[in-house]
Amino acid sequence: MAAIVRKNFDQADETRPFVDGKGRLDLIQTARGDVGRAVFEPGWRWSEHIKPLAGTDSCQAAHTGYVVSGRMKVVMDDGASEEYGPGDFMQIEPGHDAWVLGDEQCVAVDWTGFGAYAKPDS
Repeated sequence: MAAIVRKNFDQADETRPFVDGKGRLDLIQTARGDVGRAVFEPGWRWSEHIKPLAGTDSCQAAHTGYVVSGRMKVVMDDGASEEYGPGDFMQIEPGHDAWVLGDEQCVAVDWTGFGAYAKPDS
């Protein structure tokens, strides 16, 4: 493994578009696992724009990440909820829905939950 690595999300190893053009996932592969930058467009909702790709009733990925810009609401299957915005660290267990709040893109970086995210039958 290299002692120092530099990659740029603008030249990601893989880009996965969301349903209806409501955003995308830019994925960088590293020796320690995948890191993703998701761009969620206004109107994006997991249950509408990722569920058809994932084939599960709620998001089954665990997320550990950071919100760069925009706002998002996450609601767990048990009803617990949280809103995230710029500068917020997030840690979310599997079993949730999420959606963009407002009319600004929500951009988030995640280093645990995006490896199989937005992949058909993930």
